[in-house]
Amino acid sequence: MRCITMTQTRMIDRMTLGRSFDSTIEQWLETARTDGAIALIDKEENWTSFDCVAKVRNLTRVKRVGHAGTLDPLATGLLVLCFGKATKDIEELQEGTKTYEVEILLGADSTTDDRGGACTERSVEPLPSQDIISALKSFEGTIQQTPPAFSAVRHQGRRQYDLARQGIDFVAKPRIVTIHAIEDVSVSWPLVRCAITCSRGTYIRSIARDLGVKLGCGGYVWSLRRTASGQHRVDDALRIDEIRTLLVPGEDA
Repeated sequence: MRCITMTQTRMIDRMTLGRSFDSTIEQWLETARTDGAIALIDKEENWTSFDCVAKVRNLTRVKRVGHAGTLDPLATGLLVLCFGKATKDIEELQEGTKTYEVEILLGADSTTDDRGGACTERSVEPLPSQDIISALKSFEGTIQQTPPAFSAVRHQGRRQYDLARQGIDFVAKPRIVTIHAIEDVSVSWPLVRCAITCSRGTYIRSIARDLGVKLGCGGYVWSLRRTASGQHRVDDALRIDEIRTLLVPGEDA
């Protein structure tokens, strides 16, 4: 059995807007503008992380807003936003481990390694569940992973997704990531469901793609939801429409 070391990061003590928030929205806004603050967002599908930043910036009227870890447009779940002086904590927040609930579709390939790309089905027979689980669990540990072609990783100074959209050929460079745990695995062909806890920089789409390669049947992410990032949990996160409702009485604050 491989020994896997979980990344330990300092607990960042900032006023945090979420479901467990016990101060007033006016107090949070004032803190965001002066000392810096955090908001936990439950991102909706088809929004980019930048969409969320822009919408919340407009709602709060705080000029400096950033996020601590990109979510793909098709992904949902926890997005940690930092406001004002708290933006200096972004790098440290990004170092925390992430946990995702994942659905992987086997028996097909996608140009983007998720259902947002051009998908091609393969003619394959269902595989034994135990073979699928064993192959998936083999990714646990510190591994070399090649990011998807459609990703924000830079290649010679340009975003890979820009190169891919323009049809420019390039070879993505593999990098070292750590898969701390793959748990709660269930198989109902062609769907595989699991929870993955991993290090910064891990692409779940790459795990789905590489699982399909390992099994010889193809695979891509069908759905993806981030449930935890460092010390924060999606159960404490608010949807943007909920934040808008909170801010209605204090829009002129």
